[in-house]
Amino acid sequence: MEITAKEIAALREKTGLPMMEVKSALLESNGDEDKAIEILRKRGMTNSNKRADRATANGVIDSYVHSGRIGVLTEVLCETDFVAKNDDFKNFAHELSLQIAATAPKYVKAQEIPIEELEAEKKIYAAQAKGSGKPENIIDKIVDGKLETYYASVCLLNQPYFRDSKMTISDLLNEFTAKTGEKIVIARFVRFDLAC
Repeated sequence: MEITAKEIAALREKTGLPMMEVKSALLESNGDEDKAIEILRKRGMTNSNKRADRATANGVIDSYVHSGRIGVLTEVLCETDFVAKNDDFKNFAHELSLQIAATAPKYVKAQEIPIEELEAEKKIYAAQAKGSGKPENIIDKIVDGKLETYYASVCLLNQPYFRDSKMTISDLLNEFTAKTGEKIVIARFVRFDLAC
């Protein structure tokens, strides 16, 4: 049985768990979402959304400078000082800084994109689809597909991880959250580039 990206995304939204874990559970349950959730629970995978209300008053600000031309500051927050001082947490924050230096995202997540910018992109994609003679009834689907590509270029969480393109930064964050058992938040970043 083939599991669609839409099914994986829907279960990831419900559970907040990594893509590969969700896909594996869906395959094992033959696409039955309720059974997949039960399988994930039996594996000890917990819903990271349960951590959503927890305060993140600790963390680190990581810095990275590449060849004296690109500089990045990344703020990553967590719940406890214990995790913030942990080398794994610091390494995670540094990996994010490396990602930002390499891929130059503009936002942490899609919800941060200004409505005007998003609407302008949608109009461009719709005009491109119409201009290429695509039928009216599929233009919205084409626009949605192009928006996903756009999100992957400008939103850190949607980008493929530079060390493993099969996972996104969101997947990496979810895995790290599950590993620490704490709410982890990529709060903000700034990227400086002398070439710009």
